[in-house]
Formats: sequence, structure tokens, C-alpha cells
Amino acid sequence: MASPAASEVYVIDATDRSRAVEALWHELDLPPLDGKAVSVKANFNSDDPFPATTHPDMLAAIFHRIRDGGARSIVLGERSGMGETGLVLRNRGATGIAARAGAEVVVLDSLPPEGWVAVPPDGLHWERGFLVARLFSEADAVIHTCCLKTHRFGGSVSLSLKNTVGAVAAKNPEDGYNYMAELHSSPHQQRMIAEINRFVPCDLAVMDATEGFSTGGPEQGNRIAPNVILASTDRVALDVAGIALLRRYGSTPEVMQGRIFEMDTIERAVELGIGVKSGEDLRLVALDSESKEVVVDMRRILDESA
Repeated sequence: MASPAASEVYVIDATDRSRAVEALWHELDLPPLDGKAVSVKANFNSDDPFPATTHPDMLAAIFHRIRDGGARSIVLGERSGMGETGLVLRNRGATGIAARAGAEVVVLDSLPPEGWVAVPPDGLHWERGFLVARLFSEADAVIHTCCLKTHRFGGSVSLSLKNTVGAVAAKNPEDGYNYMAELHSSPHQQRMIAEINRFVPCDLAVMDATEGFSTGGPEQGNRIAPNVILASTDRVALDVAGIALLRRYGSTPEVMQGRIFEMDTIERAVELGIGVKSGEDLRLVALDSESKEVVVDMRRILDESA
């Protein structure tokens, strides 16, 4: 789990999501998906529209790129924390988009015991460890897409690292143990969020920052409109860039104060070797003239927080 020596975060104008995702996909030079089983972890935590949840056009664009890459199968797995998952997916349009793309939708709440992989608590802040959906841990490739928002229930931000909480069981299907109750009541919540990511793979993470929440969140808050999309193969790098973007607009005290790499979730993710170790090793790349000013500001904010 060694940290990369350097990681790139690519930034592009979000006016046309489909074209933006295509450009990002080619720039990142991802491994071929031909013949692979691909799992997608989007953001459908509640029955609220974008930027609380994944925009339908973003989900469709990602499905299109995966299918165009020759994937054998596509599975969208989700567990909503603020609503009934199946209903959220239908109301937010995800079920229909998946059907048109030939993708399977799996409501994680309904998985049987054999659908989960047990992660032991050794070296973690989780008292009993936790369960990760097998469809993510055993996929040939995993694609994440997240939103840009703060989180008022203890997570500070809800970006790519936080998005993986929805890949973990809310309760143990055999004995009913409530993992989410433990998470949300723990003083180590942000470190526990980071620890999930050690066991949930990520080949690509895309952050839709067309709009976002600079305060409040995750389902509602003060709206901002950066009008960019960010992507990286490094979730730590992507979240650090996202935090810099939130700082550009002004955010909560938890987001605005201190060194970004000393925020609990980022710091723990670095300790676990999930991603880049410092801002010096993070390269922000603007893919068009429209996003260049945003990238310059984000770079300045990162350098100031070093």
C-alpha cells in the first residue's frame, strides 16, 4: 500500500459532462476495461437532487465510458444513509439510467451474509471491524464518482473518501450489529472513514464540482458553482484538491482552518498508504482554458496550507 511519489488531479470545465468525462478518461490513461467486471460507487445517500447526489448526466457519462471500454459487466452498488436505497435510486433516475446502459443495480441493504467480506479490527479504530460489499472488493475494476460538499454530521467533508461509507454494511445481516451507529458515535469517525478506503479499491474517482455545498451537507447547504469536474486515480489527492476548492469559496471552520494534510481523514489515509503524502507531490492539471483560473487558485491554497 505504498503511497505514490506523485499524483495528478485533472480539472476540466463542466459545461458538457459527457465530453468532460471522455476527456478526463483519455487523459488518465486508465488500464483497459475490456472483458472486465466493473463496479461503480456513486453518491446516492439521500433522495435529494445534485449536488446532494450524483447528477444523472454524470452517471450516464460514466456508464457510457465503461461500456465503450468493453467491460463484460457493470454493477452499480449503493446503500443510502438517509433514505430507502431502492426508492432513492429510482427517484434520482439511477435505476433507469443503469437499465439503459445494461448495468445491474444492487441495493446493498438486501445483500445476504455471503455478499459481504469481513474486515477484522486489527490496527483499526473499528471495534469489530466492518463488512465491505463483495461486489467492490472482488471487482476487476472499481470506479467512484462523488460530489463536492461539506458534511455537518461529523465528517467535515463528503468527498471521495467519505463516499466509500456507502460500500459498508449499515448492520451485520447475521447478528444485527450496527456499524453506522458505531461510526457516527465515535470520536474517531474521520479516521474510521479513511480506514474503509484501505479495503475498497479505486481505479478512478471523479468529483462533479459543477455545483457543491460549501456549508451544511450532505443533503442540503449553501450552494456554490465552481463549474469544474475533477478526476484522479488517487482518492487522497482528489479530496485534498476538493478541500482546496471549498476553501476558494469559503467554507466551515473545520474546512478552512489548519493544514489540509493534517485533517483527520486525510492524515489517516496517508498513514495507511492510500494516496499522496503531501501537497508538494500533488500536481493539479487544467485541461482547458476555462478551468485554468480555478486551478491556479487551488494551487495557491494548497501551497499556503503546506
